[in-house]
Amino acid sequence: MMSAVFAAHREHHGPTEGLDELWSQLGELGLVRLTGSETSGGSGAGWAEAAELLRAAAWHATSVPVAEHDLLACWLLEAAGLEVGDTRRTAALLDESGTARAVPWAATSERIVVLWPDGPAFRVADIDATSVRLTAGRNGAGEPRDTVVVDTGTLTGTPVPATLVAQWRRRAALIRAIQVCAALDRILALTVTHARERIQFGRPLAKFQAVQHLVADIAAEAALARAATDGALAEVMSTDWAAEPILSSSRAEPILSSSRAGRLDFLVAVARSCAGHAASVVVRNAHQVHGAIGTTREHRLHEFTARALAWRSEYGSVQAWDDALTDHAITAGTRGLWALITTTDSRT
Repeated sequence: MMSAVFAAHREHHGPTEGLDELWSQLGELGLVRLTGSETSGGSGAGWAEAAELLRAAAWHATSVPVAEHDLLACWLLEAAGLEVGDTRRTAALLDESGTARAVPWAATSERIVVLWPDGPAFRVADIDATSVRLTAGRNGAGEPRDTVVVDTGTLTGTPVPATLVAQWRRRAALIRAIQVCAALDRILALTVTHARERIQFGRPLAKFQAVQHLVADIAAEAALARAATDGALAEVMSTDWAAEPILSSSRAEPILSSSRAGRLDFLVAVARSCAGHAASVVVRNAHQVHGAIGTTREHRLHEFTARALAWRSEYGSVQAWDDALTDHAITAGTRGLWALITTTDSRT
């Protein structure tokens, strides 16, 4: 059903067109607040269903802020004990000056849920989008990514612990990993179809060994990224976002340092690193297999390659996630490294 909705929408609209119409349709189907609690007007689903919704939207290159609205903004309001209405929202993590850059869909949202530091903790407020100073922007895929400036001195806000903000960051990072993987899977499907159908020198491209190697690398990288992301998602569903500590190299007690040593933090970092590096190989090889046709606006390949490259750098760059993995490895030490990369049960 999810895939059919996005497929039908794309028959009549471009990737970033008809947002209000699509939003209304998703709302009628209960997909706008898929994971929200039923007591607050949501559908009461979980991350398994949310991941399928994100994959379906990415598979059809449909730009719609369901993740930002449901999984980030409205979740944050519920977690803070604030009222959740029917208006379309996004979320922004402000710095100490009250500025957040590259905020998804801020210009098209009715309200913005803002987080800002307040000493060792944070505060959260749900504010009207017209009350902020906003500079419109776009990412490489043409999706809204805006700069938001808020005078936090005029806001009271609701206090929330730093742990809640840490979970917000994990959620945002995993969302982009899921979306990147869906785009890579669609790129693979397009490339396989093109290699089979395109005739060159009297035979399909798929018959040429060099092309086979390119496609095989695409498939391998996409599968690796998907496996890493599915691993993080499985941990999320089994622990309900509880970041379990990883045992230290002495295996005597858990590490509770500031180096993001939680098991879930590690798995999210693995997912983002694998997805980020996979995007480079998949995009390069796919355009090479498609040749000149893959560089035209008429072919749909660019809709997915542009998204994969844009999404992999949001909520943390590839370098940042590589650095996070390095921190985990150093913290685990020589005795704990094997357990770090092989333990699958968060209770171990």
